[in-house]
Amino acid sequence: MTLKHTHSRMGIRSSSTRGRVAFTARQLRKGTCIIEYLGTRTSWDEASERAGDDAGDPNHTLIFGVSDGSVIDASVGGNDARWINHSCLPNCEAIEYDDLRVFIHATRTIRVGEELTYDYHLTLDEEITPRKRKGFGCFCGTRDCRGTMLLQNSKKGA
Repeated sequence: MTLKHTHSRMGIRSSSTRGRVAFTARQLRKGTCIIEYLGTRTSWDEASERAGDDAGDPNHTLIFGVSDGSVIDASVGGNDARWINHSCLPNCEAIEYDDLRVFIHATRTIRVGEELTYDYHLTLDEEITPRKRKGFGCFCGTRDCRGTMLLQNSKKGA
């Protein structure tokens, strides 16, 4: 399947509350393929060694896990898809294709200038303590915000 996308669909700007954000440069219809999530393919271990360089926000990461157990590390060779923030009520979704490529698609019509977001669906292979949950805090501000980017059922043994 050939997916066509252009960067003319989105732009990047600074936000006083969320750092850099991706936004729509034009109206996007539901189902539109916006951008591929690009970066260096590597192992979780190698990418984790690079992550956490920011002492003020050690859980900030640009790592996207794929089904074969590898990750796409957008901190190395990444593109503008890395600036699409998490939301508990997103307007996009990340779809992994059979070739392990990941594309961001609109889940509804998105107006010009609207921030692009998707649910990161983060999970951890360790006990999710209140401190961990807070460390992966969500600041989306939606009415149904769960307060964390971690999935509610991601706690080991849950």
